[in-house]
Amino acid sequence: MITFPNAKINLGLRVLRKRPDGFHDIETIFYPIGLTDALEIVPSDDGKFSFALSGMALPDGGGDNLCVRAFRMMQQRYDLPEVKIFLHKVIPAGAGLGGGSSDAAFTLKLTRRLFGLKVSDDELKGMAAALGSDCPFFIENIPSFASGRGEVMQELPLTLKGKHLLLVKPDVAISTPWAYGAITPSGEPLPAVNLLFAGSASWNQLLKNDFEAVVMEKCPVVKEIRDKMTEAGAFYAAMSGSGSSVFGLFDEKPALGRHDFEGMFVWQEVLQ
Repeated sequence: MITFPNAKINLGLRVLRKRPDGFHDIETIFYPIGLTDALEIVPSDDGKFSFALSGMALPDGGGDNLCVRAFRMMQQRYDLPEVKIFLHKVIPAGAGLGGGSSDAAFTLKLTRRLFGLKVSDDELKGMAAALGSDCPFFIENIPSFASGRGEVMQELPLTLKGKHLLLVKPDVAISTPWAYGAITPSGEPLPAVNLLFAGSASWNQLLKNDFEAVVMEKCPVVKEIRDKMTEAGAFYAAMSGSGSSVFGLFDEKPALGRHDFEGMFVWQEVLQ
């Protein structure tokens, strides 16, 4: 069985406070996009487990991969036999796009499907939360307001259908633990959702990402990309997650393209 774990972007990301458990309380809006990895899980024909990785390289070479951890969690809980897992990476790591979290969540869903397990989405979300703060989002994979450490989801009737997305990741990866260690929590929540539905013209003022300041100081190219998108007419341009990818949302197809970001990862799509 094969599936295609997708990336997400963050519409705003406020870090409210550090929690006693070492995590941070945040508020953000997750929105799924069409950039995907490819994940296949098949029953093992020799009784042995294997994990194969292709495509874009991972910083740790794929060691301790979240897909493996997700399957082992399901295996232990439901007494499952061994499988073969094949992961082809397209979503860049260290980009704030949730690629690893998506792979883990889709592993949980695909394992449920492969073995016909009677497991609810809520149960999968509980397992996903143990793997990563934004993993639960990818279980239902719909626009959501996220709070807590990112695992508490509230569905939003928000659509960007027909809008043009331009996503650029410079040749630099940002460690999420580093970003949280470098930031000073703003304590400022996201604006009331009804303000967002009033129109996207003010999103650049309303939807702030608290990680931008520290990441842009460390990597000025991130600010250069964001500013270029704004100048090109993006009604909203921001860094996704803790970086380093930057996205712009446009009403029309932007004049910017791959030739404007030489040596960088570029993804363009019309959102569905």
